Amino acid sequence: MSMLKKWTGDMEINKDLRFLLLIGGLYSISVGLSNTFVNIFLWKQSGKFLDIGIYNLSVVVIQPLTFIFAGRLAKKVDRIIVLRLGVIFLSMFYLSVLFAGGRATDFLMVLGGLLGIGYGFYWLAFNVLTFEITEPETRDFFNGFMGLLSSFGGMVGPILAGFIISRLEKSSGYPIVFGLSLFLFSVAVFLSFSIKRRPAHGKYFFPAILKERKKNVNWRLITNAHIFQGLREGTFMFVISIFVFIKTGSEMAIGNFGLLNAAVSFVAYLIASRFIKKPMRKKAILIGGLLLYAGVFLITFDVTYGKLLLYAATIALAYPILLVPYVSLTYDVIGQSWNAAEMRIEYIVVREVFIHTGRIISIAGFIFSVSFFNPSQSLPIFLMIVGIGHTCIYLFVRKINLDEKAA
Repeated sequence: MSMLKKWTGDMEINKDLRFLLLIGGLYSISVGLSNTFVNIFLWKQSGKFLDIGIYNLSVVVIQPLTFIFAGRLAKKVDRIIVLRLGVIFLSMFYLSVLFAGGRATDFLMVLGGLLGIGYGFYWLAFNVLTFEITEPETRDFFNGFMGLLSSFGGMVGPILAGFIISRLEKSSGYPIVFGLSLFLFSVAVFLSFSIKRRPAHGKYFFPAILKERKKNVNWRLITNAHIFQGLREGTFMFVISIFVFIKTGSEMAIGNFGLLNAAVSFVAYLIASRFIKKPMRKKAILIGGLLLYAGVFLITFDVTYGKLLLYAATIALAYPILLVPYVSLTYDVIGQSWNAAEMRIEYIVVREVFIHTGRIISIAGFIFSVSFFNPSQSLPIFLMIVGIGHTCIYLFVRKINLDEKAA
């Protein structure tokens, strides 16, 4: 509490916002512990880029479908229940990985589907609660502080998991790591009972908000930007950790990579959340996007572990510069859109559908490139193509014109 007070000054931070930050922080630590290492766990069994692509494609195909269903559910039951469903399915995913053990690659689509369902429920609820609990004057703080917590989870999780796995024989450390994630998710469910219940009401107008893109220029621009966000994220969210493991053969090296990335990100979020204000948002998005694309050239040709570490530091600096203003701008666009108060859920769902459209295109392209061409030759070119995604965001957001009084 005192830390938040020192950080926010006279800004009023309510109880629900504090607990939402705690839940998000626990989620970040849990994902930091296990998410990267699931891909490595599967890679050690298979050694095929195709299998990793199929697993991750399953995640990003099921996730937007779950978002659409979760949006309807959130209009019929309490938002907090949807959040708990997400955590429960994420727990089921880790349990399934544990039970599958050495045969996990036989259930790639099932595992990916479970993770996609968990992500869909969790992030729908978390994003809607963020929109409901924060105000325009607290959003930059919330997004920045959430970034700090994510960075902290990214520091603690990978290095702890890498240490545990590398110190135990064969793959015996993986069950311990996945078990820790289960425990943290359980704590997150417990904390969710401290957030004020938010009963659902109204009808579900997902198609109407999708069609709203034809009438609302700002909404069309921001959703188009989210396609390009997903275009990079789809492949980059899993392929880099595989590269690190291929180069080093060490889970500890992945932990060190994650630690460096998160440590730089922690400082960058600290600075971005305090100094990037509304008038600076679009320029910050451009700078962040350019830095992210510059980082791609470090991991396309003649890849070394040193270059991968430099890449980790580069993107850790760039993401906060881009995401803090970009997420806040997105919520402000939604806040000024037609019937936003009653249809905030539909706006969040449509946004996620567009992000995942980009991710699906990205991973489908990844699968094509490794299936029909030599991965060592095709992947560098493919990464340079999809890696420009975040840079393209600026082409859309620069045209967004908000009513500053309303925002």
